[in-house]
Amino acid sequence: MGKVLGIVAEYNPFHNGHLYHLEQSKKITGSNYTVAIIGGNFTQRGSTSFIDKWSKADTAIKCGVDLVIELPVLYSISSAENFAEGTIKILDSLKVVDYISFGTETEDLEILSKCADVLYREPREYKNLLSHELKKGISFPKARENALMMYLNDIRKYANVVSSPNNILAIEYLKALKKFKSKIQPVNILRYETPHITSSTAIRNIIKNNGFKALPNLIPEPSYTNLIKNLELGHIVPDISVFEKEIIYMLRKMTLQEISELPDVTEGLESSIKNAANSCNTIVEFLDILKSKRYTTTRLQRIMLYALLGITKKDMDLSRKVQPYVRVLGLNNRGKFLISEIAKANPKLGIVTSVKKFIDENSNQKNLMSMLDKDIWATNVYTIGYQNNSCNNLDFTKKIVTI
Repeated sequence: MGKVLGIVAEYNPFHNGHLYHLEQSKKITGSNYTVAIIGGNFTQRGSTSFIDKWSKADTAIKCGVDLVIELPVLYSISSAENFAEGTIKILDSLKVVDYISFGTETEDLEILSKCADVLYREPREYKNLLSHELKKGISFPKARENALMMYLNDIRKYANVVSSPNNILAIEYLKALKKFKSKIQPVNILRYETPHITSSTAIRNIIKNNGFKALPNLIPEPSYTNLIKNLELGHIVPDISVFEKEIIYMLRKMTLQEISELPDVTEGLESSIKNAANSCNTIVEFLDILKSKRYTTTRLQRIMLYALLGITKKDMDLSRKVQPYVRVLGLNNRGKFLISEIAKANPKLGIVTSVKKFIDENSNQKNLMSMLDKDIWATNVYTIGYQNNSCNNLDFTKKIVTI
């Protein structure tokens, strides 16, 4: 059947850099088919997707992806480690994927692989260095970066490697490949910017500032069409501040014990969160009160999402133990062929093409149903952020995007 390429992305929104990455990955690997695992309606950095997951799937298929699979929300809004493990578990379970390609700020894959190896093995000397750094009261990501550079004993070579967001995810993908003893081969594509290639963050800011005239030069036509369509429908959810009243309401309502059970809440942070929620009226105020050397903005925003979506440490523990289902969001004819080959390669794999049918046939699998419930609820919450025509239960009524 030829080679199969795996890609992990949020496509928030899909831009020229994503198209470049997709085309270069296909060229380098010589792959005949492409599977993309995409985050759904909420993102790993603790915010919202600009447009819904079906619109993103539609864009991805029209831009050259053959099969789009949703990363369950328990992974998609989790730490980089759990985000990466969820994607590798899904890609590996397909039994047909040959490569995984990701964008990095560092060209040398070997440097990233050495960092991943240390984090996977966790040698005693590294753990001691990490413990020492954490005692300084700095954030975990910064402490880990410092400990890695000291352990690898080459600050010049490794400086800024572990602080770059895409490198961090790349290292976690590599670590997960080692952890699950996957045969999938990693490939990295160096990220860069040109007048026609810029970051998703920059593009979202352009949209927020009504700079629509610049968009056709920065995003492919299918992405532009989907963005404009959703803008006209009032279905754009620009960021987490759309839900700030709901989040503050939830945190005020929750007890200290309930807040302490949210993922990423440690070291008595629940008291600070409760006090902040009780004394502020906006997310900006909330973050200003709480962010510090120890607690990054991203971590705090993820905690807010956990409160909004009712996700607990118990749910996250479940995500680490369970083999996730394969939720199909979109495909073309080549994707249909891939699905049939995946079903042959792994007959026991839970492939979701109809949520209702999957629930009916797997209602006795408590863990999978719990994970799926979170996805359904996340969509129902997300649509509250629409300006117009907010609909419930889209996971049951929306059909797979077929191009």
